[in-house]
Amino acid sequence: MDKMTGKTHKIYIEIMRRMTPEQKLLKVFELAATGRELFYQGLRKLHPDSSPEELKRIYMKNIEKCYNRNY
Repeated sequence: MDKMTGKTHKIYIEIMRRMTPEQKLLKVFELAATGRELFYQGLRKLHPDSSPEELKRIYMKNIEKCYNRNY
């Protein structure tokens, strides 16, 4: 880890420590939404000719693979 990365990491940790539990939870929801949007945009690039309905079907089919079915 170089000096700048180490310094940046320390600042990040300090910011996280100062956040309330509610703020941390809201940040988790924000990051999850960003991840979903990036995944969807990636699918749009892979399937540029697909309709929004078809993209949603592809998206949901892929999301299904993320869930553990061993419950």
